[in-house]
Order: sequence, then structure tokens, then C-alpha cells
Amino acid sequence: MSINDLDDYPWDAVEPLRARAAAHPGGLCDLSIGSPVDPTPKIIRDALVEATDAHAYPATMGSAELRDAIVSWYARRRGVPGLTRDNVLPTIGSKELVALLPTLLGLGEGDIVVHPRAAYPTYAVGAQVAGATAVAEDDPAAWPAGTKLVWINSPGNPDGRVWDVPSLAAAVERARELGAVLASDECYAELGWDAPWDAEPIPSVLDPRVAGASRANLLSVYSLSKQSNLAGYRAAFVAGCSRIVAGLLKNRKHLGLMPPAPVQHAMAVALGDDAHVAAQKAIYRARREVLRPALEAAGFRVDASEAGLYLWVTEGRDAWDSMARLADLGILAGPGVFYGEFFPQHVRVSLTAPDDRVRAAAERLRGARP
Repeated sequence: MSINDLDDYPWDAVEPLRARAAAHPGGLCDLSIGSPVDPTPKIIRDALVEATDAHAYPATMGSAELRDAIVSWYARRRGVPGLTRDNVLPTIGSKELVALLPTLLGLGEGDIVVHPRAAYPTYAVGAQVAGATAVAEDDPAAWPAGTKLVWINSPGNPDGRVWDVPSLAAAVERARELGAVLASDECYAELGWDAPWDAEPIPSVLDPRVAGASRANLLSVYSLSKQSNLAGYRAAFVAGCSRIVAGLLKNRKHLGLMPPAPVQHAMAVALGDDAHVAAQKAIYRARREVLRPALEAAGFRVDASEAGLYLWVTEGRDAWDSMARLADLGILAGPGVFYGEFFPQHVRVSLTAPDDRVRAAAERLRGARP
């Protein structure tokens, strides 16, 4: 198995529905891909400009400024004290790490990579590229022998599911029984909506209440794409077990996987400023409060979705039929089948559309018959 054996990129199959939705007299409301549409905060753009005299190669391990900012951010925002520079490592966005982690860990034929049942497809892609076997399973008790890497995603993409402290602790215990690395993709952790996550922080796998006294074999993956509108910067990082981080650093040095120096400085500034994150969360909350009741009025049921950047919805029929119905309203969403075989009747609706397009989508949904 090699990268050349991967299937066609799935979103290509949506293009006919995009054209169908774009033909609506009121124009397209694109609620499909979760790509930020709001401006990158000025404080971050200014930081990028300040660092453009970047004549030397950047450090793969990250600048001291950035590593210190990541350590401070975990303590301040995620309830994870005690990290050091040796526990953190910047990445070129989070997708490359998700795709490459099995390879960087040296996994291959005969090894198992577990990922969520409702899952961002890159978890399985990463296993396939490494020659390992991908298994979709949410129940830690059912994670099979031979598992070498477990991905959990909290809050989840596409379903917005949050793993609370007891659930995370059970996952850690099972991973330790298997001798597996547990990697938690936490990229939406600042976007909690429903109780209790509207009032308390979403826990990290590195939280002492979860990990106990040891972070061995535990990794937390985070991205600034969502909370800071930095998708175009490719700004992310991994934190956790110092032994694994050291191995990742060694291998990434060989591959030249280093974020640009100006981006590293911009990341450090972004991590030190909580005000812009709160402002962006308020924007997404307002869009969610417009879209959710409109979807329900149109006959969709919202499942999970207590946090994150999406609404995970179904009207009880084939996802492609729902996609077509939405396209006739000028709305483009994401079919649940892109996120696993277990959800043939769900669609994913993104909150990343301009306010006028969100309002237009909601108006059309409210006028539609269930």
C-alpha cells in the first residue's frame, strides 16, 4: 500500500451539487467545508509582518518563544500544568501530523490504528499510507489487541461529540493496557456550546484528572485554524509525552517539516491573546443560534453537536437525498458518508459562512416543508 493507492479526493463528488446549489436565484450558501471566512485578527497579522526578515532556516523544534507560548497556553486554557519545551512541537497545520503520525511512529503492516466511527477521513488515510490497518471504534473496551495508535477527536468532526473526564480517563486506561499511543485531536476545544461545555473548559487528554501522574504515550494535537482564523498560516502543534515528541522531532528534522519562522512568531502572539478567541467564538455562536432552529424547522434532527464548528443533522433518509434537497434550496453541506460508513443518513453543516449567507440559508430552511 502506498500513497498512490488512495481513492480520489471525496469532495470531488460534491461538485455537481455545488453547481445545482449555485443556480439558486438567491445564490449559493456554502455550509460544506469548515474553512474560516472571518478576518485573521490584526494583532496576528501585525506579528507576521514583524517577523518577515526570516533569512535563516527556522527551527523544526520551534522557537523558544513559540514553545514557551504553547506551554503557557496549555496551563492557562487547557488545565495542563507542568509542560516544558521538551513536551511541545509545532507542526505545519494539524492535517499533516494526522496523516503522517503513523509513519513518523514507525507503524506498518500488522499494526492497528483506531479512530472514531464518525471521523475526519485523514485518520484512516494516515494508517493506509503507513501500511497499517485502520479500525473505526468508539468504545475503548472494543479496541483490539495489536492496536498501536488510537485517535480520539474531542470535540469531534463531524459530530461535535465531547469526551468528558471519565470517558477520557477510560480511554487512557485502555490505551495503556494495549501499550498504544493515544493521540487526542482537540482542535475545536475552545468552541463549547451546550451544557456543561458552555460554562466549563473542554478537557484535554493531558489534563491531570485524565492522565494522572504520567503523560507517557499521550499526545494532544491542536490547531489555530479555527480559534484564530489561521487556516492559511498552517499553524498547529502537538504536546505530550516527551519521549514521543523527541522521536517526532528527529524524524521531522530529516523530512524538513518546519513551520516558517514568521508563522512561528505569529503563533506565539496568537496563543498569548485570548480576546480575539472570545470574539470569534461569539461570532460562531451567533451563526449557530440562527442555523440550528432553522434546520429543525425544516425537519432535521440535530445529533450531538454540543461543541465544535458543525451541526451534525439527519432527516432520516439517505444523505445524498438530503444533500439534493438542500442544494435545491441553494445550500451546500457535507454528506455523512464522507465521515464513515456508519452514518449514511447524516449531513454536516458548517458554521463557517459569512453572516449574510447563514441568514439566507436559515430563511430558506424555515420556508421549506419538512
